[in-house]
Amino acid sequence: MLSEAVDGFRLAYDRAGEGPAVILLHGWPGDRTDYRLLAPMLVEHGVEVVVPDLRGFGESDRFSADPSQYGVAAQGRSVVALMEELGLERPVLAGYDVGSRIAQGIARSRPELIEGIVVAPPLPGIGKRVFSEHAQAEFWYQAFHRLPVIEELIDGKPDAVRAYLKHFWTHWSGPGFEPELDHLVELYSRPGAFTASINWYRAGAGSVATSAAESAPASYDRISVPTVVLWPEFDPLFPRMWSDRIDDFFSDVRLRLVDGVGHFAPLEYPEILAEEIVGLG
Repeated sequence: MLSEAVDGFRLAYDRAGEGPAVILLHGWPGDRTDYRLLAPMLVEHGVEVVVPDLRGFGESDRFSADPSQYGVAAQGRSVVALMEELGLERPVLAGYDVGSRIAQGIARSRPELIEGIVVAPPLPGIGKRVFSEHAQAEFWYQAFHRLPVIEELIDGKPDAVRAYLKHFWTHWSGPGFEPELDHLVELYSRPGAFTASINWYRAGAGSVATSAAESAPASYDRISVPTVVLWPEFDPLFPRMWSDRIDDFFSDVRLRLVDGVGHFAPLEYPEILAEEIVGLG
């Protein structure tokens, strides 16, 4: 299904189930099929599940637009409009990676619209630690994504797309996880698709730019909706020690450490995500 256009962008989405609603927001490099294991679990628990492809991803619209049209605020406008179009009353938002940032953005700007959020990293509180030697060895790709040369090297080239995506899916995941990349390689190999996906970083929405500019808000400006943070053991981007400041940014937050898994929350620990989403809703 396709949503109504916002800023010219329509979102492709799946919708299933009945009951309290949840919107599931995917990451990079992914699409709405990141939730292929979690969505059926939630439906079995009596939850209405909506899973969109974000702007520039999957089957949603992508244009050679100003990169700001792919940042947190712009992506959030599309998600909020989809929520309103479908008549969802105070859904839970859940996400990881890019989807986590968007869920947090909506929780900050439109808290009255949602019941709460369940998110995995990235989270605020990293600050200048993002410039540490270890972090820069992991976050190199965010600067690379802002260079035009990446389009010449990767965009529209299936073998290059596969090699590039395989690096992230294998390096960021936990022990024993085996990614299934054929679907993503097909989507990301379409001319212009890879470039659209990295407009998130060109909009300045990546963790390096975001963390470098952050400062702890006053207590009345913290995200106030009920929040569950799931922090995996083996995510090389976000070591657990970086969870130490989440109370400075959220006024109603619970941290749950998830052992034995990596970055790709809905595929590596869907049962835990389902438990927390149902509990929050």
